[in-house]
Amino acid sequence: MIIQNCRAIATGGASGLGEATVRAIIEKGGKAAILDLDEQRGSALSEELGPNAIFIKTDVTEEESFLQAAALAAEEFGSINTAVNCAGIAPAAKVIGKKGLHDLELFKRVITINLIGTFNSIRITAEFMAKNDPNEKGERGVIINTASIAAFEGQIGQAAYSASKGGVVGMTLPVARELASLGIRVMTIAPGLFHTPMFEALPQEARETLGSSVPFPSRLGLPEEYALLAVSILENPMLNGETIRLDGAVRMQPR
Repeated sequence: MIIQNCRAIATGGASGLGEATVRAIIEKGGKAAILDLDEQRGSALSEELGPNAIFIKTDVTEEESFLQAAALAAEEFGSINTAVNCAGIAPAAKVIGKKGLHDLELFKRVITINLIGTFNSIRITAEFMAKNDPNEKGERGVIINTASIAAFEGQIGQAAYSASKGGVVGMTLPVARELASLGIRVMTIAPGLFHTPMFEALPQEARETLGSSVPFPSRLGLPEEYALLAVSILENPMLNGETIRLDGAVRMQPR
């Protein structure tokens, strides 16, 4: 995929990893639709980035909301050939905590947004991509999902989050195998400790402590580094059906 030819949608695109990827695509000459519930941030980002960016308020868990967003993006850009799925939440809760059992509705909400929302994007964007003319390499589109190293080394209190991200990892290969006949690649990035809005509520000292646990570089990852890998995946046609850890060699401890 030549980045200048990218006609992308990015869920969770108004902040964090999604925002950084949108910026990278547009800086390299592509076009991107910012799909997010945060109307204020999404509109401001779209205005800042100019005519190659649009914001569409979207709930990734709702079929009709996402269908409308994808149709608007395809109409605006002429097609969709790139999807980057970054929408997600990461609440912490123990199975048996001081205030009682893990709330079942919270577990369902995490699975719905992180896993079902990702699948909703995959299935709808794949249908749009299947209608594209293949490029010179036979490619019609690329889908990049976001998991987490918590899919492999979930900590205490991350049962829901780890389950949701483990699901994203688990469906990467079967979906990639299915969509291969259509010329659509499917990849997943599993970030480690990244400086995203999820970490902004923590004190600076706490963020530095977390960063120091990373072997090298000993700091929190930057959203721009996620975007750098996303661009590399788009540009490399042999990357397909795999989950790439992006974590500075950190392996999470139980707590």
